[in-house]
Amino acid sequence: MRRLLISIPVLFTFMMMIYSCQSADQVKQDMYYTNGRDYYIKYCQNCHGAKGEGLGALAPPLTDTVFLKENRNKLACYIKNGMSEAITIHGKKYEEKMPDFQTLANIDIARIVVYITNSFGNKQGMYTAEQTAEDLKKCK
Repeated sequence: MRRLLISIPVLFTFMMMIYSCQSADQVKQDMYYTNGRDYYIKYCQNCHGAKGEGLGALAPPLTDTVFLKENRNKLACYIKNGMSEAITIHGKKYEEKMPDFQTLANIDIARIVVYITNSFGNKQGMYTAEQTAEDLKKCK
């Protein structure tokens, strides 16, 4: 009986350790996400809000999953170069200019994109610095 009482917690602990292990890709995404949150707070939160809710008619919310998915390859351009074109989010038109962040490195932009596209109801996975570089080459 005593052996059984000791074996059950040990077996349970071992199973929980195996279950909680993450892949290297998931660990990398989590690191990008955490660092991206810090950059978001520093550069984006004043306009887009702590919960991605936006700022009235001035800054759009970041909660439109469809817009973010359809424009994922443009997000790096928007962050690096700013944005002056009108966009429609949740049926509302936003025409204010978004400032550029030319000083941000590609990896920092990638981290912000990972945070934005995996927060506020979005779940779009990883986005790398290499993807950022490729997307920035295609900016208009």
